[in-house]
Amino acid sequence: MAFFLYFCICMMSLDEFLAEWNNGSDRLLVHTSGSTGAPKPLWVEKRRMEASARMTCDFLSLREGDRALLCLPLDYIAGKMMVVRSLVRRLELISVEPSGHPLKDSLLYDNLSFAAMVPLQVWNSLQVPEERERLMGIRHLIIGGGPIDDALAEALKDFPNAVWSTYGMTETLSHVALRRLNGSGRSEWYTPFEGVEVAVNEEGCLVIDAPHVCDGTLTTNDIAELQTRGGKTVFRILGRRDNVICSGGIKIQVEEVERLLARHLDAEFVITKRSDEKFGECVVMLTEGDVEECRRICSERLPKHWQPRHYLHVDSIPKTETGKPSRILAERMASAQ
Repeated sequence: MAFFLYFCICMMSLDEFLAEWNNGSDRLLVHTSGSTGAPKPLWVEKRRMEASARMTCDFLSLREGDRALLCLPLDYIAGKMMVVRSLVRRLELISVEPSGHPLKDSLLYDNLSFAAMVPLQVWNSLQVPEERERLMGIRHLIIGGGPIDDALAEALKDFPNAVWSTYGMTETLSHVALRRLNGSGRSEWYTPFEGVEVAVNEEGCLVIDAPHVCDGTLTTNDIAELQTRGGKTVFRILGRRDNVICSGGIKIQVEEVERLLARHLDAEFVITKRSDEKFGECVVMLTEGDVEECRRICSERLPKHWQPRHYLHVDSIPKTETGKPSRILAERMASAQ
C-alpha cells in the first residue's frame, strides 16, 4: 500500500473540536491536505458543514441513533465532518484514537452503521481476521484520503455491506459524490449527491456546482469523464491536470502509468517528471526498490513513450501529512539529480 501512517501528528481532541463548534462563531478554520503544494488555511461556514453532513446522511439513509465510528484525526476536514454528521443526524458517535488499526478493540464495534477510513486503515484491518470481521459488519464504510488501488478494491468487492469510495476535498467540505466498491452496484463512476451538479471545462477538468457547501462553481485539477445514467450525470476521474507530463508532444497521465505498474511492483514508487532538453519533459520514477528490476518491469508493461527515462532509488518516497504522495517534493527530488 502506498500510504504511511500520519495519525501520530493528531493534536485536536474531540472536546476541543466541540468547544470550537459551539463557540458562537459562524465559521471554522480548516486546512487543506497539501498533496500538490503547501497546506493552506481555509475558513468555512458551519452552516455549510451542516448542509454537507445532511447530504451524506441522506444519501446513506443514516437515521437518529445509528452508531458511527470516529477514527480519523480532527485536524482535517474528514474527521471534523464525522462529528458534524453525528451532531446533525443525532448519531451515536464512538470515538477512538486515530491509528492504523482502528478496529482493534472488540468491545466497541457491535452494530456499526457508519465509518470513514483512509485506505491504509482498511488495508491493515483486512490483515487481521478479527478486525476484518468487524470491518465487514459496518453497514456503510466510506474510504477517502487517497486512491484505492486494485488490490484493495479486489479485497473489498465481495463484502456483504456497502463499501464506498469518496470524491471530494477540503473546499467541498469533504465528499460530494460516492461510488460503490462492492456488490452489484460496483462501479468506477461517482454519483453526485442531491443538489450537486458536475461538468467538465475545455481542458477536461471537473467543475463542481454545489451551492449548499461552497460559493460559486469550483474548478478542480481532476481530468474527468462524464456519462448520463438514468437522467443523472455521473463521472469518473482519469487523473490530475497538474500530473500530466508533456514529453515530445505526447501527454502522459501520471496516475495511468502508476496504475499500470502498481500490480507488478512490490516496492513503494512514484512517477514524476523533470525538464528535458530534447523532449521538453521526461518521465522519472522514484523507487524504494531495485532500480534494474523497476526498469525491466517498465519495459515489459508500459508503452515505449510512457517508460521512464530516469530511475532514481530513494530511501523513502515523499508523502504529505495525510499519507498521499507529495507530488511537488517528488518533482523537486527528480529535478535535483
